[in-house]
Amino acid sequence: MTPSLKAKIIEVCDKKISQKGTSVGVSFYAFFKNKNDNPELLMEAATWWIETHQLDHFEKAVKIKDLVKDL
Repeated sequence: MTPSLKAKIIEVCDKKISQKGTSVGVSFYAFFKNKNDNPELLMEAATWWIETHQLDHFEKAVKIKDLVKDL
């Protein structure tokens, strides 16, 4: 995982957790704008989320943050 994607995931998870609490869920789309302006990065996130970790569409933000921090 690229350092920029890792930093973005942690940033988004931190923001969501601070706004809505530790039970808030996210999908890998939460780390991107509503337009596909970086398909390579989107595919990297999707591959990590779906193929590598076989995560559900929505997962707890704290779980995702913990997985990414350990990389």
